[in-house]
Amino acid sequence: MDNQALLDADRNSLWHPYSNTSKDNPLFAVSSASGCELTLADGRTLIDGMASWWSTIHGYNHPTLNQAITTQLESMAHVMFGGLTHEPAVTLAQSLIRLTPKGLNRVFLADSGSVSVEVALKMARQYWLAKKQNKKQKFLAFNNAYHGDTFGAMSVCDPDNGMHALFAAQLPEQYFCAAPLPAWGDTFDPDKHLNDIKNTLKKHHSAIAAVILEPIVQGAGGMRFYSPQTLRGIKQLCIEYNVLLIADEIATGFGRTGKWFACEHAGITPDILCLGKALTGGYMTLAATLCTDDIAQSISNSDCGVLMHGPTFMANPLACSVANASIALLEQNHWPQHVAAIEQQLSQALAPAKAIEGVKDVRTLGAIGVIELEQPVDMQRIQPFIVDQGVWLRPFGKLLYTMPPYCIKTHELATITQAMLNTCQAHSAGHHKQ
Repeated sequence: MDNQALLDADRNSLWHPYSNTSKDNPLFAVSSASGCELTLADGRTLIDGMASWWSTIHGYNHPTLNQAITTQLESMAHVMFGGLTHEPAVTLAQSLIRLTPKGLNRVFLADSGSVSVEVALKMARQYWLAKKQNKKQKFLAFNNAYHGDTFGAMSVCDPDNGMHALFAAQLPEQYFCAAPLPAWGDTFDPDKHLNDIKNTLKKHHSAIAAVILEPIVQGAGGMRFYSPQTLRGIKQLCIEYNVLLIADEIATGFGRTGKWFACEHAGITPDILCLGKALTGGYMTLAATLCTDDIAQSISNSDCGVLMHGPTFMANPLACSVANASIALLEQNHWPQHVAAIEQQLSQALAPAKAIEGVKDVRTLGAIGVIELEQPVDMQRIQPFIVDQGVWLRPFGKLLYTMPPYCIKTHELATITQAMLNTCQAHSAGHHKQ
């Protein structure tokens, strides 16, 4: 199928994420990918500044990850996890327990990030039912939060400005606090920055099962970075008011912020931890929900006696095998130095954006670079403009950002950051015309 025929067939049959079915939407067919480059069906190559929604941390078509899947495929592609087990899953669980903050000793392997959040919410609710505190079934979440697109996960996303306001009538009502402050690097004032959550917990803790948050970096809800001291304070308030803490590290896990896991910036261990995205190096869908022994044992010893969840493709051997290979690569490849170098280059290269009209803020942390604009991006115009510069970025709302693979070369990252500056200029010019 040639490029145009492929695009036409797509537009006549498929529905893309966060999109409508208009045939005018910018669309680009990919024929192959290697390293940090996507090769389009029309022959052009693009440097990928998105790491396929933050997951392909080692780049594409990596021989070690390819081999892990090939080797596993020769013995077993899949087997149900109910009553059966296999070495890739056991090895992965042992690695995750070893690498995550101390005290998370039980691993539930799920299909996707949203499902790992659903599992976490179930764990928290079942825990309090097991403790005979049946009223503790709601959650405290934050404005600008994003935790996934399934119904439980949607209920703890930003209720007003997030993606899911359309479904408000169908979602369970939760408690919400203002987005965590101060911003990364700003002065922390506990009386000011913890006041909202403290008052909410003080008033409603008897009905709250857990606080759920994205540690340090709020991702798709605004690409905001906040103080580790705030996270540390929230953890202490959870202890004080007897509620669990769920940390959603689906976007931040496996080195993205400069630590293995963002919770390490605050030196805390959540009661429940959600992982996904980069878990398999971007090769296959897989997620994990980790919890403490107390939670696992309490649920197991309850009247119900089981955690009520069990995906068909739970602990898929192919996905577990490539996850093990990805973790091994991280441990071998000195990723902290790579991420630190990316952060330094992003910080320097994006700084000139602050002087461009229409730019509200520029911020970097680890392998994340964000330009926040004052007006939303016109994707019909801006997406082809970015592609014409040989770069793949996917802005959303007022945010133009990059989260590249850790293996990206200096000149490749320079091309991405220059494209971001050019895009800001084009965005500004476009609004002037209007």
